[in-house]
Amino acid sequence: MAALPIAPRMRPFICRSCAKALRRRRRTYATAATTKPELYDVVCVGGGPAGLSLLTALRASPVTSSLKLALVESQDLSKTSTWSLAPNQYSNRASSLTPSSKAFLDRIGAWPHLDHSRIQPYHRMQVWDGASGARISFDWEQSPKISHTTVAYMTENANLLRALSTRLSTLPPITIFDKTSVSSISPGLAPTPDRTAPDLSSWPHLTLSNSRTLAARLLVGADGLNSPVRTFAAIPSRGWDYDRHGVVATVRLAADFPPNVPRTAYQRFLPTGPIALLALPGPYATLVWSTLPSHATHLKSLSPPDFAAMINAAFRLSTVDIEYMHTIPSSQVNELDWRLQHTPSLVEGAQIPHSVIDIQANSTASFPLRLRHADAYTAARIALVGDAAHTIHPLAGQGLNMGLGDVEVLVGNIEDSVRYGGDIGAGMALEGYGSERYAVNNRLLGVVDKLHKLYSVGSGPLVGLRSLGLGAVDKVGVVKEFFMRQAAGTA
Repeated sequence: MAALPIAPRMRPFICRSCAKALRRRRRTYATAATTKPELYDVVCVGGGPAGLSLLTALRASPVTSSLKLALVESQDLSKTSTWSLAPNQYSNRASSLTPSSKAFLDRIGAWPHLDHSRIQPYHRMQVWDGASGARISFDWEQSPKISHTTVAYMTENANLLRALSTRLSTLPPITIFDKTSVSSISPGLAPTPDRTAPDLSSWPHLTLSNSRTLAARLLVGADGLNSPVRTFAAIPSRGWDYDRHGVVATVRLAADFPPNVPRTAYQRFLPTGPIALLALPGPYATLVWSTLPSHATHLKSLSPPDFAAMINAAFRLSTVDIEYMHTIPSSQVNELDWRLQHTPSLVEGAQIPHSVIDIQANSTASFPLRLRHADAYTAARIALVGDAAHTIHPLAGQGLNMGLGDVEVLVGNIEDSVRYGGDIGAGMALEGYGSERYAVNNRLLGVVDKLHKLYSVGSGPLVGLRSLGLGAVDKVGVVKEFFMRQAAGTA
């Protein structure tokens, strides 16, 4: 209900800040003179993996297939559906999909639409401490108590987006506003005396860059780290920057791998951040190297042979040798050859990745690493999913899987509301989603953050203690299997 004007005789008794607050309350509702909005059951802002999977799941479900849906996306979605690369080229934006995420994508009918020649399952993991050499090995094929043999499926984000877009096109159409941004979001219209008109006073109203106005029974923010939907809902997001950058690239290995051969993911924890090499089909792999901003700048400045030498050094040399190689402007190839011959090997007899022999042109990039977590995932007729709700360090490779997990639970809550005749945007309908996913994601964010801080220490008693713990986990089957289920998203 809008506030009454401030009576002139009362102004001397009301402080300036309170008067401003009362004036703001007068603008609680949009004016009746605004353009009549288009009404939708669900409006999703953001056409990334979380947004497209949400709309696909809602359309694919017999329970929610009749809902009126709209997508608002600033990018050109026609490029998503027509994306294509040559068989010997891979995008540097690749993610690992856990068996749980695969099962969800299969259930909504999207998994068959992926290009499976561009998907690489991996079945083993080698993880070790760069300071001490302590390591842990995971082998899903050799673990009888694990019901599946695949830890994750590596594929490009663009392959997933194209599959979701293709699947969505096979379902009853939704309204898509692509190449369109959200100009503003405002509270609903004030109730009108007309009892036959719908009460839109609690529905969020979106004004788009094409001048269209939408009203949403439920507004879903899948709009990323700087989410306008989260800002409108006045939900704070807390966290910190890591003073680290993630360097990504597509690399070619010295060995080729035929299809159906079990593959291994490798990760070494260095004091400046972990480096991981994750298998793609054939002789290719995706690099994710978390390191100092200055190191990231240096790595991107190197020639492809010298950059490949730095990657090989990061998996083979001591942390002191690696730090030195970051200080020289070029000739890393010669430096690595000399050091492999004249310095003690830390990996003799250990499983390490095949040497990187080339870097795909224009595939090297970097981005700042941060942790963010929204205080809540829901507000009145608002739900947040994916990066709009949380941002995680990439060392566990769980960012995309967390977003798909959000969508799966949110869709389940919407189905329950429709099934029992409820209001899909009501607080009670969204409460289960917010409480369930916040707890799961908060736990994972905390674990990953502590791992980053634990392995950022390069010397001292902590190195020995964490190495002892890593060795103990590697030898205790029950504990090891617990971590394997966590990594695969099946715990």
